[in-house]
Amino acid sequence: MSMTQHAGPAVTTPPAPGPKETDGRTSRRPLALRLLARPEVGVFLGAVAVYVFFLVTAPPVRDGSSMANVLYQSSTIGIMALPVALLMIGGEFDLSAGVAVVTSALTASMLSYQLTMNVWVGVVVALVVSLGIGAFNGWMLVRTGLPSFLVTLGTFLILQGVNLAVTKLVTENVATDDISDMDGFGQARKVFASSFDVGGVQVKITVVWWLVFAALATWVLLRTKYGNWVFAVGGNKESARAVGVPVTFTKISLFMLVGFGAWFVGMHQLFTFNTVQSGEGVGQELIYIAAAVIGGCLLTGGYGSAIGPVFGAFMFGMVQQGIVYAGWNPDWFKAFLGVMLLGAVLINLWVQRTATRR
Repeated sequence: MSMTQHAGPAVTTPPAPGPKETDGRTSRRPLALRLLARPEVGVFLGAVAVYVFFLVTAPPVRDGSSMANVLYQSSTIGIMALPVALLMIGGEFDLSAGVAVVTSALTASMLSYQLTMNVWVGVVVALVVSLGIGAFNGWMLVRTGLPSFLVTLGTFLILQGVNLAVTKLVTENVATDDISDMDGFGQARKVFASSFDVGGVQVKITVVWWLVFAALATWVLLRTKYGNWVFAVGGNKESARAVGVPVTFTKISLFMLVGFGAWFVGMHQLFTFNTVQSGEGVGQELIYIAAAVIGGCLLTGGYGSAIGPVFGAFMFGMVQQGIVYAGWNPDWFKAFLGVMLLGAVLINLWVQRTATRR
């Protein structure tokens, strides 16, 4: 009798589990590094640190009305810092932004008062003028190919001279006349310079507008085709043009957005103080640019966010008011700003290298 031996199925031993092979393109960095690579995270941490510092060293900051003042100061900077940041992401910056605010306010005030018109007429004409200044800056830039530094420096000097000369010519003074008793003033004041009560604390309407504009700018940058165009022209305008991005339209429209911001802040100043000093605004453009840089926008363009400048402006407002509440010499304000700016530039440089490292 023969016996047949049946071979059983071969048993295959699976390989021992080991680390997954990855290359530089597919490996994922730690979560902390990926968060720090976001342009707004660094300035958020900085804003928290500045807030905690003054919360400890300046007890009045803990009061609700003091924080309302901080937010108000931040909002007047932040409203302009937003379009300036978008322009910087698009690879340009505007040195005329500070005096353009005063030009807008002067236009609305003198047109309404000297021609005895409803103040809303002056408001609308001022908007057209502000948008026109922005369009001129953008057109000169794309038409001549000159750096935005030179184009907007020229506009800055022109507006500075026109503001003072025209105001003296029309009003025979360096300031405009009081328009608080003119038709439409009360309505315009409600839109641009009113306050509302929150838990017994008066909050300026500019804080609300600031947050609304920040949310809108964030949505535009992250969710719309126009936002992609802004990043593209800031990164490399020739490459952007090669893939069909309307570079000329994008650049001009970004300068016009700065004009819109200048108009809004100018209207706030006019309807808060009822009159405008023609020599104001000089130096404010550096504050707006610094808030955007502290907020994570690179001077080289193509990188940044709309949320970062919100925290950057908050840091400015916090330092400006915190020094007062702490009882320190306010002359130190600019020194604090310089330290923050240099620190932000170094952090942004590190973040940029981290974000591009494989």
